[in-house]
Amino acid sequence: MALRLSEIVLESRSPEELARFWCAALDYVVLDQEEDGSLEIGPSSGFGGPQPTIILSTRDEPTQHRGRLHFDLNALASTQEEEIQRLRELGATDLDIGQGCDEGWVVLQDPEGNAFCVLKAVLEP
Repeated sequence: MALRLSEIVLESRSPEELARFWCAALDYVVLDQEEDGSLEIGPSSGFGGPQPTIILSTRDEPTQHRGRLHFDLNALASTQEEEIQRLRELGATDLDIGQGCDEGWVVLQDPEGNAFCVLKAVLEP
Protein backbone atom coordinates (compact mmCIF):
# COMPACT_ATOMS: atom_id res chain seq x y z
CA MET A 1 0.00 0.00 0.00
CA ALA A 2 1.11 3.52 -0.66
CA LEU A 3 -0.19 7.05 -0.82
CA ARG A 4 0.28 9.74 -3.42
CA LEU A 5 0.58 13.40 -2.55
CA SER A 6 -2.17 14.81 -4.75
CA GLU A 7 -2.74 18.29 -3.32
CA ILE A 8 -0.95 20.76 -1.11
CA VAL A 9 -3.36 23.11 0.63
CA LEU A 10 -1.99 26.51 1.52
CA GLU A 11 -4.14 28.98 3.43
CA SER A 12 -3.70 32.46 2.02
CA ARG A 13 -4.79 36.02 2.68
CA SER A 14 -4.63 36.71 -1.07
CA PRO A 15 -4.99 33.56 -3.21
CA GLU A 16 -4.72 35.50 -6.51
CA GLU A 17 -1.39 37.06 -5.57
CA LEU A 18 0.02 33.72 -4.41
CA ALA A 19 -1.32 32.02 -7.53
CA ARG A 20 0.58 34.48 -9.73
CA PHE A 21 3.77 33.77 -7.80
CA TRP A 22 3.48 29.95 -7.73
CA CYS A 23 2.24 29.71 -11.31
CA ALA A 24 5.29 31.64 -12.48
CA ALA A 25 7.68 29.74 -10.18
CA LEU A 26 6.40 26.26 -11.09
CA ASP A 27 5.04 26.84 -14.62
CA TYR A 28 1.56 26.05 -13.29
CA VAL A 29 -1.81 27.40 -14.44
CA VAL A 30 -5.07 28.12 -12.61
CA LEU A 31 -7.19 24.96 -12.83
CA ASP A 32 -10.21 25.95 -10.74
CA GLN A 33 -11.65 28.81 -8.72
CA GLU A 34 -14.22 28.60 -5.92
CA GLU A 35 -16.86 31.20 -5.07
CA ASP A 36 -14.94 32.21 -1.93
CA GLY A 37 -11.90 33.14 -4.04
CA SER A 38 -9.92 29.97 -3.33
CA LEU A 39 -7.88 28.79 -6.32
CA GLU A 40 -6.41 25.47 -7.40
CA ILE A 41 -3.29 25.65 -9.52
CA GLY A 42 -1.33 22.88 -11.18
CA PRO A 43 0.42 21.71 -14.31
CA SER A 44 -1.27 22.56 -17.61
CA SER A 45 -1.93 18.82 -18.06
CA GLY A 46 -4.51 19.13 -15.28
CA PHE A 47 -5.48 17.03 -12.29
CA GLY A 48 -4.29 13.55 -11.39
CA GLY A 49 -0.81 13.58 -12.88
CA PRO A 50 2.46 12.92 -11.10
CA GLN A 51 2.76 16.51 -9.84
CA PRO A 52 0.51 17.65 -6.99
CA THR A 53 -1.81 20.59 -7.41
CA ILE A 54 -1.80 23.47 -4.94
CA ILE A 55 -5.02 24.73 -3.42
CA LEU A 56 -4.75 28.33 -2.27
CA SER A 57 -7.52 28.52 0.31
CA THR A 58 -8.85 31.91 1.40
CA ARG A 59 -8.09 32.41 5.10
CA ASP A 60 -7.00 35.49 7.05
CA GLU A 61 -5.56 33.58 10.00
CA PRO A 62 -4.31 30.01 10.34
CA THR A 63 -6.95 27.43 11.24
CA GLN A 64 -6.84 26.28 14.85
CA HIS A 65 -4.92 22.98 15.23
CA ARG A 66 -3.17 23.49 11.86
CA GLY A 67 -0.62 25.70 10.26
CA ARG A 68 -1.28 27.35 6.92
CA LEU A 69 -0.11 24.26 5.02
CA HIS A 70 -1.39 20.68 4.96
CA PHE A 71 -1.22 17.69 2.63
CA ASP A 72 -4.10 15.94 0.87
CA LEU A 73 -3.28 12.30 0.13
CA ASN A 74 -4.82 9.73 -2.24
CA ALA A 75 -4.51 5.97 -1.98
CA LEU A 76 -2.62 4.35 -4.86
CA ALA A 77 -3.39 0.64 -4.62
CA SER A 78 -5.89 0.42 -1.76
CA THR A 79 -9.04 2.05 -0.45
CA GLN A 80 -9.31 5.18 1.63
CA GLU A 81 -10.37 3.07 4.62
CA GLU A 82 -7.41 0.71 4.28
CA GLU A 83 -4.97 3.61 4.15
CA ILE A 84 -6.57 5.34 7.13
CA GLN A 85 -6.24 2.14 9.16
CA ARG A 86 -2.60 1.74 8.08
CA LEU A 87 -1.84 5.35 9.00
CA ARG A 88 -3.47 4.91 12.42
CA GLU A 89 -1.28 1.84 12.99
CA LEU A 90 1.74 4.00 12.12
CA GLY A 91 0.74 6.52 14.81
CA ALA A 92 -1.70 8.92 13.12
CA THR A 93 -4.76 9.95 15.09
CA ASP A 94 -8.12 11.40 14.10
CA LEU A 95 -8.46 15.17 14.21
CA ASP A 96 -11.75 17.03 14.46
CA ILE A 97 -11.46 20.45 12.84
CA GLY A 98 -15.21 20.85 12.43
CA GLN A 99 -15.57 18.75 9.28
CA GLY A 100 -18.88 17.01 8.68
CA CYS A 101 -19.32 13.25 8.67
CA ASP A 102 -20.31 13.22 4.97
CA GLU A 103 -17.12 14.82 3.65
CA GLY A 104 -15.08 13.01 0.99
CA TRP A 105 -11.97 13.16 3.18
CA VAL A 106 -10.84 12.21 6.67
CA VAL A 107 -8.63 14.52 8.72
CA LEU A 108 -5.80 12.90 10.64
CA GLN A 109 -2.73 14.21 12.40
CA ASP A 110 0.75 12.78 12.44
CA PRO A 111 2.48 11.93 15.75
CA GLU A 112 3.66 15.56 16.08
CA GLY A 113 0.18 17.01 15.51
CA ASN A 114 0.52 18.07 11.84
CA ALA A 115 -2.87 17.79 10.12
CA PHE A 116 -3.39 16.06 6.78
CA CYS A 117 -6.36 14.71 4.82
CA VAL A 118 -6.91 11.33 3.19
CA LEU A 119 -9.22 11.80 0.23
CA LYS A 120 -11.93 9.39 -0.84
CA ALA A 121 -11.23 9.60 -4.56
CA VAL A 122 -8.51 7.37 -5.92
CA LEU A 123 -6.39 8.99 -8.61
CA GLU A 124 -4.14 7.21 -11.02
CA PRO A 125 -0.42 7.88 -10.44
